[in-house]
Amino acid sequence: MHTYIKPGTHIILRLPSGAMKIVEAIPNTTISISKFGSVPVNLLLGRPYFRTFEIADKTTDGDAPRLRVVPTSELNAEVLAEDAPDAETAEEKTEPAEGFDIVADDGSVLMKNNRLTVDDASRQTLTMQEIEELKKAGTGSGKEIIEMIMKSHANLDEKTKFSLAKYTLRKTKKYMRRFTVLPVDVSTLAEYMVLEKEASRIMELREECIGLIGSWAHAHYGGASQLHQSTEGTRVGGGRVLVVDETGGLVLASLAEKMDLLYEPEGQENEDEAAQAQDSSTNGTTTHPQAADDDTSMQDVTASTGAAEHVPEESVPTTEAERQRQGHPKRKKPAHRHKGNLATTNTIHLIHANAQPNISMLKYFGYDPNNPTPNHPLHNHLKPLSWLQLLDPAADATYEEPEKVDPQVLETWKSGKRGAYYKKRRRWERCKSIVDETREGGFDSLVVASAMEPATILKHAVPLLRGAAHVVIYSPTIEPLTELMDLYSRDRKAAYIAHLADESTTDPPPEEDFPVDPRLLLAPTLQTSKVRQWQVLPGRTHPMMTGRGGAEGYIFTARKVVPVEGKIEARGKFSKKRKLNA
Repeated sequence: MHTYIKPGTHIILRLPSGAMKIVEAIPNTTISISKFGSVPVNLLLGRPYFRTFEIADKTTDGDAPRLRVVPTSELNAEVLAEDAPDAETAEEKTEPAEGFDIVADDGSVLMKNNRLTVDDASRQTLTMQEIEELKKAGTGSGKEIIEMIMKSHANLDEKTKFSLAKYTLRKTKKYMRRFTVLPVDVSTLAEYMVLEKEASRIMELREECIGLIGSWAHAHYGGASQLHQSTEGTRVGGGRVLVVDETGGLVLASLAEKMDLLYEPEGQENEDEAAQAQDSSTNGTTTHPQAADDDTSMQDVTASTGAAEHVPEESVPTTEAERQRQGHPKRKKPAHRHKGNLATTNTIHLIHANAQPNISMLKYFGYDPNNPTPNHPLHNHLKPLSWLQLLDPAADATYEEPEKVDPQVLETWKSGKRGAYYKKRRRWERCKSIVDETREGGFDSLVVASAMEPATILKHAVPLLRGAAHVVIYSPTIEPLTELMDLYSRDRKAAYIAHLADESTTDPPPEEDFPVDPRLLLAPTLQTSKVRQWQVLPGRTHPMMTGRGGAEGYIFTARKVVPVEGKIEARGKFSKKRKLNA
């Protein structure tokens, strides 16, 4: 993940009220920040994340808004401030006690009580029309409005220390023109979808459930992992995960983040820009990267000013050997560019039910499935296929090999027709490679987040797993997973084994009683996790009384086992236990 804002990346703006907004940092454009106005994107580019900005005062009406970085000391002023009483507080302690205030033996007020305080809108002398006029003026960052509201309150002195702090914080969240820039990661994206957008699009998946899925799926980055053949002939190792995702790609993104496949390498853009600058300087052009490094050659600098001499076309090195003989540095190839070849380790196989997978959430991480970037790791490590291609590949038109044309005939075709032919052949080769590799099996884990019945998915997906593989299924409700717990329960497993051991019948177990093989999964477990928000402040720590409702979210976990074939017999010599005298 980048540590500073780059052009074209998606960022999250968190307002003081807690609202969030995702925008794309496109240069020379403006970002509309709700009721606070708009901010030029160029003021944010190149700045680090997790900074809080304040829309500063305008010098004139025609000027564009300016930003001020709010320091940490100002953000944490209430927490870092000393709790020593000031002069006004000392005078209040000497006043006589009234109402339900807590007093000492000498009659001084130890703690004020607001039981008799009446919160009435009439006590605020500043009308809403006057507040709206101050907001429309737009000359301040919100501090003037808050000061006017505090001064216009008729009975502000009746509030206790805690109620006054809450009142001030409430007005600050409403009128302070501040925002914090956050990077788009999986947790913040899930929070944004649940709070700001339609939670049903991600099956109401919360951050704590995403963490459980990644932990139980045993998804992690293993750069040294290699594929090898097991004793059964299946491919194992290499961090191969089988995924059924109907959350728009959010579960897929969480797994890719743990497998180091979600973000483009940090130095990728610099290498491409350096190669582009080298090419431009060799050809005598003036094209250069946007931000030059400290070690930029003098030839690049002079070329930008127009002082570089023109290089003849015949002197331009065409091969790598000529480039090295003439003193040109060797070009570096990008780390994740495989020229279309699919990766064999640390891969994610995505099974979907449509013509194209719904992974729209990946656009926030720089990966567009309709126009994929070759530099992105998911371009080669993500392998999608449909259920039709998995169960009956011969019925899919994409899996069928197109007619092969003789090379001599191809030379007579036009370039457009010939390009379409090669494109069709490459698509078939990619589809066949993905389907054959998936049907071969040997996956390390299975992750399911789908509205389909879990038993119908496990019937075809569990046989593709290797021994001791992890199975994780997420469901917003508990009912589908309780049925799955019954299908893999101990009693049903015993009945299944008894039916197979019955020599009087050769019929397979009835499918209505055993839709899945209960012997294939061990230790099925059903769990859930939900974090409750707390207010943690000195002297006023308590859980939040209100919160968002919706689905609880449950997770089914189990382990894949390989049933033993044949009859098991215990052999060996066993000695009788000696009785010990008491």
